[in-house]
Amino acid sequence: MDEGPTWTIREAGEDDAAALALIGAATFLETFAGILDGAAIVAHCAAQHEESAYRAWLASGARAWLAEAQPGGAPIGFALVARPDLDAAAEGDIELKRIYSLSRFHGSGLGAALMREAVAAAEGHRRLLLGVYARNERALAFYRKQGFVDIGTRRFNVGGKLYDDRVLARPLAA
Repeated sequence: MDEGPTWTIREAGEDDAAALALIGAATFLETFAGILDGAAIVAHCAAQHEESAYRAWLASGARAWLAEAQPGGAPIGFALVARPDLDAAAEGDIELKRIYSLSRFHGSGLGAALMREAVAAAEGHRRLLLGVYARNERALAFYRKQGFVDIGTRRFNVGGKLYDDRVLARPLAA
C-alpha cells in the first residue's frame, strides 16, 4: 500500500539559501554530466548555484519552495519564480527560473507538487515562462504535461559555452 510522499514542501526563506544552492548544483550536475562539457558545468554551478546567488534572488523579490525528504528534512528539490529576463517575455509574465529535484524522487509527484506552488505564486500574471535545454526530453515532456507550449528559443550560457534552449509558456488566468 502506498504511504504517500516521502517529502514535504514549504516556502523557502533567506535562511534556506545554502540548501537551495546545494540542490541547484547537485541537480544540475546530476542532469547534465555526460551531456554538457564538464568544465562548463563546474564553472556554471560555481557562479549560478552558490549561496549568495540564491540570497540575491530572494532579496530581489523572487519566491522559492523547498522540498525536503522525510524523515530528516534533507533538501531534495525546489522551485523558484522571479521577474522574467527572457527575450520572449511580455508585460504580465513571470518566469519559473528553476524547478529541480534529485532524480531519486522523479516519478514521486514531487515535480508536479513544486509546479503547483509555482503556478499558485504566478496567480495574477498572464503567463508562466521557462527556459529548458532543447535536448532534455524528459523535462520537455514534463512541462508539456503541465500545460506549457513552445514560444521560442534562446542561447544559454553554461560556464562560457552556449547551448540551445527552448522557451516555453503556460497561459494563466489573469
